[in-house]
Amino acid sequence: MSTPDLLQTARAADLVGCRYCTRAWPAGTKACGVCGSKLQSRDRQALQKVWAWWGAALVCYIPANMYPMLRTSTLGSVSQDTIVGGAITLAEHGSYVVAAIILIASVVIPVLKFLAIGYLALSVSRPSSTPHHTRHLLFEVVEYIGRWSMIDVFVVAILSALVHLGSIASIAPGPASLTFALTVVFTMISAQSFDSRLIWDQLDDQQKDDPRAD
Repeated sequence: MSTPDLLQTARAADLVGCRYCTRAWPAGTKACGVCGSKLQSRDRQALQKVWAWWGAALVCYIPANMYPMLRTSTLGSVSQDTIVGGAITLAEHGSYVVAAIILIASVVIPVLKFLAIGYLALSVSRPSSTPHHTRHLLFEVVEYIGRWSMIDVFVVAILSALVHLGSIASIAPGPASLTFALTVVFTMISAQSFDSRLIWDQLDDQQKDDPRAD
C-alpha cells in the first residue's frame, strides 16, 4: 500500500467523522448514530468562532490581572491582592510551592493557551513548517490543560467559604475572580471551536501537489 493511502482521511474516503465520539459514517449522514451529534465534514466558520472567543478571553484577561482577585478583611483592615500580588505575598511568607502553583495556573498556562490557540488558528490558514502530528498534539494538550486554569478561582471560593469570622476576619472574592473565570471559559470554548481536521486538510493538499509527500 502506498504512503498516501496510509494517510488517507475520512473525507477522502467519502466518510464523515463525528467530532465527539470519533465514529465515521458515510458522507451525507446528518447525525451520529452513536452520540446523536450533528455531523458536518467541515465548519466553514470554525476559525471565525475561534478568533471571536479568543478575543473575548483576551479582553477578560486584562482586567483579571489588573483588579484584585482577593479581598481580605482583618480587624477592620482591608487588603486587596491581584493574582501576581497574591503570589508574591505568599512567597514572602515562605509558601513558595503554593505561590508557584498559582503563578503557573493563573499566568503561565493562560498565556501559553493564548499563544497556542492563536498559532493553531494561523497555521491552518497559511502554510506551516510544523509537522501535522506536532500541531495535533499541541491541540490535544491545550484542550487537556484548560480545566486546570481554574485553580485560582477554586482557591478563592474555598477561602471565601472557610474564612468568615464576622468582624475579626473575612475573605471575599474580588472583581478579578469573575473576569478570570470568564477568561478560562472563553479560552476553553475557543479551543473546542477549533476543528483539528483542518490540520490534516493541509496534508491532503500537499499529497495532491506531490504524491510522494509523507
